[in-house]
Amino acid sequence: MRNNDILKSLRYILDINEAEMAQILKLAGYQPKRSEIEYIFEEHDDEAPDTTHELTAHFLDGVIFHKRGKSDKHPPQPIRYPVTNNMVLKKLRVAFKLREDDILELLKRTGFKISSTELSAFFRKENQKNYRPAGDQVLRYFLRGLAERERGS
Repeated sequence: MRNNDILKSLRYILDINEAEMAQILKLAGYQPKRSEIEYIFEEHDDEAPDTTHELTAHFLDGVIFHKRGKSDKHPPQPIRYPVTNNMVLKKLRVAFKLREDDILELLKRTGFKISSTELSAFFRKENQKNYRPAGDQVLRYFLRGLAERERGS
């Protein structure tokens, strides 16, 4: 899924404006430029360059800090890119304190059925034999279900 689409969805889910989005990025140690934030929300065709993986990765970490606060017990994890659909699922699961049942319920709400075995494959390490990459459709339905949960129908 395109980074711009992920960021737009998260902006809607969190009900934040550009200034709050910049604050979330700063929580993760990223100093955004005004043009970067504005670019995310401009209308683009599919040929336009996507938002950088660096900005997206920092925003996902910032959402965790925004929703849960920074922990003194755990050092911050290094920022990894490129941002994959699996990474987005993992970070949002942490940020919104979702368990497996919660995620299955979110997906079920949107009409997308998946087994717990299939779901757990998305959260495994990439070098593990049962790892499966999450498709755009799974992430899209997950974000839609999360939006319904957070913002109402």
